[in-house]
Amino acid sequence: MILVLRALGVGDLATAVPALRGLRAAYPDRPLALAAPAWLAPLVGLVGGVDRLLDTPGLGPARWPGPAPEIAVNLHGSGPGSHRMLAAARPDRILAYANPEAGFTDGPDWDEDAHEVRRWCRLLAWYGVPADPADLALRRPPPAGVPRGATVLHPGSKIAAKRWPAERFAALAHRLDRQGHRVVVTGSTDERGLAHRVAAAAGLPPDAVLAGRTDVGDLAALIAYARMVVSGDTGAAHLATAYGTPSVVLFGPVSPARWGPPPDRPRHRALWAGQRDWPRWDGVGTHPTLAALGVDEVCAAVAEVERVGRVSGAVAA
Repeated sequence: MILVLRALGVGDLATAVPALRGLRAAYPDRPLALAAPAWLAPLVGLVGGVDRLLDTPGLGPARWPGPAPEIAVNLHGSGPGSHRMLAAARPDRILAYANPEAGFTDGPDWDEDAHEVRRWCRLLAWYGVPADPADLALRRPPPAGVPRGATVLHPGSKIAAKRWPAERFAALAHRLDRQGHRVVVTGSTDERGLAHRVAAAAGLPPDAVLAGRTDVGDLAALIAYARMVVSGDTGAAHLATAYGTPSVVLFGPVSPARWGPPPDRPRHRALWAGQRDWPRWDGVGTHPTLAALGVDEVCAAVAEVERVGRVSGAVAA
């Protein structure tokens, strides 16, 4: 068995897809088990090649079922916690970044500035396992139960610093609605209040709020058949990349060089003001690099990616 640890969220799983497929291709006859949260199961099914999902909500003591794996792969991070967690499974071999604190010095050194997709492809390449960082597409789920052709606004984030101000999302939603977009507002159950505030301020009907009403499989289907996605640096943005759905992603404080869509895909636009000089941040609310992005700038980016999408669609036809 090949055991892979990636006990994180939607965007984390999406950025690990090329590495997972590289492992599948390298070990076609071995069962591939992914240690990740159980709620990601619908999305794991869209990756393909994963034989078993081991419910792993995060780092900590774990009881690994079955015999010891032949190979354990750390796609979670470089810290001692994830190394020790995999070592507890007693694998024959571990593939991981070096961490002397955990007594593991075999792998490459961690590069803090690497793009998250390429980070894991580089790790596997160190061990002779090729992985294509462009292999990001997910299987397209059936569209049943979700609106098609919607413009998806995703204002939330688990990290407050990465949330574009709600009033700006509302202003954007109002403009897009006036332009003929069918706007829906998504988010987790905890973000329903935020989503309703955005929708109400934009003059959208209550049924435009899908936050808390969709699981991760529904969200994937919604984005797979959407007209447009506008979000912060969250899982929704990575799903848009996976399905080629035009997207505008608002970055801050983390650079798109580390988590953004591939720069050679013009249907996806990353907006980032981090190259400017900013005063010291007090750590409260939206980070200055994200707060610097205005509604006009985002609207212009939406129009641009839609134009590119129409042109590329006409060329393909």
